[in-house]
Amino acid sequence: MVETSKPAETSQEVKPRSVRVVLMALMIAMLLAMLDNMIIGTAMPTIVGELGGLEHLSWVVTAYTLATAASTPIWGKIGDMYGRKGSFLTSIVIFLIGSALSGMAQDMGQLIGFRAIQGLGAGGLMVGVMAIIGDLIPPRERGKYQGMMAGVMALAMIGGPLVGGTITDHMGWRWSFYINLPLGAVALAMVTAVLHLPQHAERQRPKIDYLGAALLTVAITSTVLVTTWGGNEYAWGSAQILGLVAVGVLSTAAFLYVETRAAEPVMPLHIFRSRNFTLMSVIGFLVGFAMFGGVLYLPLFQQSVQGASATNSGLLLLPMLLSMMLVSLIAGRVTTNSGKYKIFPIVGGALMVVGMFLLATMDTGTTRLVSGVYMAVLGAGLGFLMQITMLVAQNSVDMKDMGVASSSATLFRTLGGSFGVALMGSLFTSRVTDTMSERLGPEAAGAAGSAQLDAASLAKLPEVVREAYQHAVAAGTHSAFLLGAGVAVLGFLAAWFVKEVPLRGAGPAPAAAPADGKSAPAAQESLAH
Repeated sequence: MVETSKPAETSQEVKPRSVRVVLMALMIAMLLAMLDNMIIGTAMPTIVGELGGLEHLSWVVTAYTLATAASTPIWGKIGDMYGRKGSFLTSIVIFLIGSALSGMAQDMGQLIGFRAIQGLGAGGLMVGVMAIIGDLIPPRERGKYQGMMAGVMALAMIGGPLVGGTITDHMGWRWSFYINLPLGAVALAMVTAVLHLPQHAERQRPKIDYLGAALLTVAITSTVLVTTWGGNEYAWGSAQILGLVAVGVLSTAAFLYVETRAAEPVMPLHIFRSRNFTLMSVIGFLVGFAMFGGVLYLPLFQQSVQGASATNSGLLLLPMLLSMMLVSLIAGRVTTNSGKYKIFPIVGGALMVVGMFLLATMDTGTTRLVSGVYMAVLGAGLGFLMQITMLVAQNSVDMKDMGVASSSATLFRTLGGSFGVALMGSLFTSRVTDTMSERLGPEAAGAAGSAQLDAASLAKLPEVVREAYQHAVAAGTHSAFLLGAGVAVLGFLAAWFVKEVPLRGAGPAPAAAPADGKSAPAAQESLAH
């Protein structure tokens, strides 16, 4: 037990002088990963206008998302095996290469391929940030920095569409990609110069789990494609979707089998023996489900039903994001000062349920002030959950598994977002179509409801059609958020089973701590760090 405490002691030595500079570099890298899709979304109409290939438009986003999701757990394992600094710098370089190539793309096929390269690097950015923070800062102290991470997320969601629109209008869409280069260069220089991670015990020459990595990639890819294509490109009951589901199930089963026998599994299954880690993975999935669904449908409701401008779509989320940032900051400070955290997932889960249910009550008469209050409630719930889930997940594993713990938690949140957008989107579309048919008849509904209409387009429609469409969107968002509230209930229930294991850095561990799940030795070891 004496030896296992060395990593924590080392991390304490690293902290005082350079940790704030390192955190600044990490936040820039985190901003790169989160800002990209927000900026590109605004530039897409201009990109299609110049490059053509409208039928392949969805792949510009899908290629990036697939590459990010599939590479996330692999980057985590590479960091554990070969060192986090090297893998993190490599992911930044790959992301910047993909950004530069995307900016130089001459047709839609090239852009899709280069976006996949960019996504491959992005998979390592978020994981690298979380794992390095896990190495540098003990969990007890990590709460201080939650507000900073929540602030970066708010900045990306609010500033992304605004920056994307400004860059596209004044500098051209290619600069939507080139803007990453100076930011990435600053992050590279700062990380290279000041990041000195603690040295862990020497490990044997690693044996790379190629088969496990391949099977996991197939499983993630098929899952993301099901959630991306289902109900959009193909019907849910089509041969393509059912085939992808079968591939996903079989590859997942094969992956689990391989991981039990691999010398260096890409995702060690023993980390799931910790009750807290498993629960945080589940809660993270549900948070992703709720957050990405909210981010997608709230601006749509306010543009279509409340007549807000699409140009400032990021600002429409301000009540939710400010609430999330403020609550995350408070929860982090309380966690640092007290070492207590179990109450936050419970309160966060309850607020997420209430927020989703309130959003489900919105209709054509709901004012922007009222919807803003509802968004603030949801944001408060997310603020209690966003960073706490990662903190507890990292605290539940040994230091040598910090990378795979960070990547697994990130992956589950990403997959939750994919499922949320897909299922809420399918329900939304179905409800909009049905409501339009009831009010206008099938033919008129098909003509008016075939696309998502912004405020300017709605103003040109006949009054009867406009009112029908607004009622249909309100009905669709009601169904989508009601589903989100139901899913959030599962997260609230899961939070009650979290065991409050003392955070590393909080002092000597009590003897009862190993009761966290069935992994008593792992709990004892992590508490000793």
